[in-house]
Formats: sequence, C-alpha cells, structure tokens
Amino acid sequence: MGPTVKRHFLGPFRGADGICSAVKGGGAERGGMKRRAGEREKELKKKKLLEELGEGKLPYLTPADADFHHLQKTRYSKLIFRKSDSVPAELHQVVQKGFLTLRKHDCFFQDLVRIKGKDFFTPVSRILIGNPGCTYKYLNTRLFTVPWPTEGCEIKYCSPQIHDACKALIKLNDYLHIEAVKALQGQSLLDTRDIKDATVIDRDQNFATSLTEKGSFSKDQSSNNCNVPEDDCTSLNKRTSYNLTLLNYMDPLQMPYLKQEPYFGMGNMAVSWHHDENLVERSTVAVYSYSCEDSSAEETSDWNLKGRDPAVWHVGLKVAWDIETPGLAIPLHQGDFYLMLDDLNMTHQHCVLAGSSPRFSSTHRVADCSRGTLEYIFGRCELALQNLQTDSNSTALSLKSLETAIVKQVEEIHNEVEFEWLRQFWFQGKRYLKCTDWWLKPMAKLEEFWRKMEIMTSLVLQEVRKKEQTEEQRNETISCLLLVLTERQRLRHEWAARCQSEAAESLPEEQKPECHPFWSDEESNMPLPFDLEEVIVHLQNLVQ
Repeated sequence: MGPTVKRHFLGPFRGADGICSAVKGGGAERGGMKRRAGEREKELKKKKLLEELGEGKLPYLTPADADFHHLQKTRYSKLIFRKSDSVPAELHQVVQKGFLTLRKHDCFFQDLVRIKGKDFFTPVSRILIGNPGCTYKYLNTRLFTVPWPTEGCEIKYCSPQIHDACKALIKLNDYLHIEAVKALQGQSLLDTRDIKDATVIDRDQNFATSLTEKGSFSKDQSSNNCNVPEDDCTSLNKRTSYNLTLLNYMDPLQMPYLKQEPYFGMGNMAVSWHHDENLVERSTVAVYSYSCEDSSAEETSDWNLKGRDPAVWHVGLKVAWDIETPGLAIPLHQGDFYLMLDDLNMTHQHCVLAGSSPRFSSTHRVADCSRGTLEYIFGRCELALQNLQTDSNSTALSLKSLETAIVKQVEEIHNEVEFEWLRQFWFQGKRYLKCTDWWLKPMAKLEEFWRKMEIMTSLVLQEVRKKEQTEEQRNETISCLLLVLTERQRLRHEWAARCQSEAAESLPEEQKPECHPFWSDEESNMPLPFDLEEVIVHLQNLVQ
C-alpha cells in the first residue's frame, strides 16, 4: 500500500518578478517558443515568395522535358530515383501484401495535428512502424511505433497477418538501407566532419533493456558492402540505419478537397511543401511508393498537355525558397522508390502530388531519437525521482534537496512526462490496440513515475509554506515553481480543450482522444488538483 498524501493549500502573500530568471528560457516553454518562431519564419518566407511571383507561376520539369535530366544532375543530384523493376519481385509481393493487410485491419489513421494553435486532420492516413520504444514527432504530434519483430522483445500482435506485415516492412527497411549505402558510396558523400556529434539510436541500442535485433540484413553484411575506410563506413551506416518507417495511405477520390500547389501550378497536393522533421542531420530518407493503379489510372500515352499527368502520383521537389531554379515533378508508379541523400532534405523541399488512384508509401527515416525513446524518458524519470526519499521507519515521503536547480529540473521532467508522453499517447485514443498492446505496460510505468512527481510537487509546496528557508531561497523556489506550474496549467487546459473539440468528437469511438490523466477534486488519492489556478494564486501571494 502506497504512502498517504494530502493536498496542501498555502496562505496569502505578494508576488515577485525576475527571480530564478534562468527558468524562463527552459523546458517546454523554450521548445514552444522555438516552434512558434520557426512557424512565423516559414510563413514570412512563403508570403515573400508568393508576392515575388504575383500572378505568375514558376517553371517545373517532368521526365518528358528535354532539360529534365540535366537539371536533375546539376541542381537535384542528391535525389536518386529507382524504377520498380530494380527491386526484387519477392520483396514487392510481401510489402504490397503488408500494405493491404494493414489497410484491411483499419491500422491507418488521420492524425489530428496542431498548426499555429489550431487542430487539423491530415489528408493522409498514417501508421508508424519501427524499433520498439521509439517515437517520431511531427507537427506537434508524437507518434508511437508499432514495433516490428525484434529479437529479445516480446511483441503480441493482434493477428498473425499484422505480424507478417511488420516483418515485410523490416525486410524493405533492410533493402533500402543497402541501396542508400550504395548510393552514397556512388556519390562519394562520405565527409563525416559535420555529423560526428549526430545522435543515432541504432536498432540494437534503442530500448531500455538494450534489445538486440537481427533482420534479413546483418551488421556483417553492412560492413561487407562498405568498401571505404572504417570511420567512413561507420558514418555511412549511421546515416542510413533507418529506425522507423512512417506509412502513408490516401485515396484522392474520397477527399472532398485537396490544396492546389501554389508556386508551380502542379495541381492537387496530398502533402504540402515541407522538410521532413526530427531527423538525424544529413541522414538519408528512403520512400517506397505503391499506387493501386488500374488501366484507367495508368499514365496515358496521349498526354500532350504541358506539365504532369494529373492521373498519376508524383513527388515534387524544389530548392527551398528559391524562384530561379525550376522545380521537378517525378511520376511514381507501383514499386518505384527514391532516396533523398545527405543534406537534400535541408536544402530542398518536397511535396506529394495526388493522382487519381489510392496510394501507399513507406517513408524510412533515421529519426533523431535523442529525446524520443522509452530509454530516454525512463532515464529522465529516474533522474527526477532521485530527489524523493522514503523514511525507512514509515511510509512518509520527503525530498532530499530543495535547491532551486534541482526543483526546477524535477518539475520540468514532470511536465515533459505529462505533455510529451502521457497526453500525446492518450490523445490518440485506442488506435494502437488495432495492432498491438505493446505500449500499455510502458505507459502505465510512466504514469506511475508521473504520480510520484505529483507528490514531489506537493512536497515542495509544503516546504515553502513552512518558511524554514531563508527569504531569498524561498522566493527563488517559489518563482521557479510559478513558471513551471503556470506552464503546466496552460498545457492542461489546452490538451483538455483539444480532447473536447468538434474535430475530436467527430472521430470514431476507438480513436477519440482521451484527456488522461484527469481527475476530479473529489479524488483524494491525488495530492494536487487537476486545475492549478488556486495553487498558483496562493504561490503568487507567498512571495515577499
């Protein structure tokens, strides 16, 4: 039976400014400011580019144009395109069967993402598959991997067919890894100076229990295919060792509206212009495409109009924020794949142009998991809980230190666990149970850690009420608490509102967001209320 905890409310006092100013630049607040600044910068660049264009459109080329190959070699040389006949037929078969299996089991979901303070459904439905315990964040949304089969890791899939689909994708992952290594070798893109500090969580390093994994492509094979010095080979493998794949599905005919491509007049976009987020610097992105073409959707031989065939899916590329260089639109058919090598994802932008038939894609990435694995967040929890101690003679809990820096660190970890993990996971409803229940145990463990951190917050509040610290120390502690708790209060209300939004309510029952953790004031097992307004007001009144 756990220790008994009580809520503690504080007496009245006046507020302080400027104390513990180092906190103001830290934690979730800093991350939010950085994201908002990036969004503003992007909007300003887009506005400037459209103003320069006026009513006109920029030129773009397709493979049917005479200058296409010259332009690709000179301005898009780090884009490598491969036709489907270069891929083994057996691999096509198992991967395409896997796509259809996941679709049949309703494993693709439109994400409810956050852009400029508003929620939007993505036109494309997605599922993330990859290393156990790994996540990928885009548009303020953290996706959690459906783990692919991994030696040493027990994964219970909802059906043997889903297991086979995930196994097929790891085979594709290994194949694309080899192809990316070959492509980088061919272009001699082996300079490692800029990426020595890049963080890569390899497949055998990403989970807290140091899982190992052997797919159809082993490390020995990788080394044998790397005919370059050892240091360069290591770098090359890290830049191509995909730890997850983001699968996409869309049927354009089921979409009531698709945005028009604004700069070149390329037509309907399934995915707007963007750089892929959250990747290891200069890592390769590999994309395998499978459009469910029939005779009516095939590229027509009598297509004579200028530009791309709108019945066929294309990937569009352009030099980022440039109006001098023509863009590219490259058709994508069943089984084609392309690689974006080295820094192409940073210097260029890409979009996906919709055709008329349904399409799947598997986008393999070296995600920057430095802050996005269970190993990482469990480590953060353990660091925070080092400041909590239990009296050996009772169940009473206390804090080892009230140093401002330690209080600040613990409370920021508290926020990170709640808003970057627990609320992100439960906002996506029960979608992951369509494939596996693998995430339930680690999320329960995270919630257990989080509950202990709620107790730790209440213990800090008790201590500042006692007035046993010097006035300066006490004011510093209160000021730091105010910053972190104000952010916690803001984010709790934001997540609660998102869960009750019209868009959220429109989702099927198993996909509806859950506002979790949530508790009412009557629940005595929680040391603090969900709504922290009263606590914050009391703290503001405490500072002298």
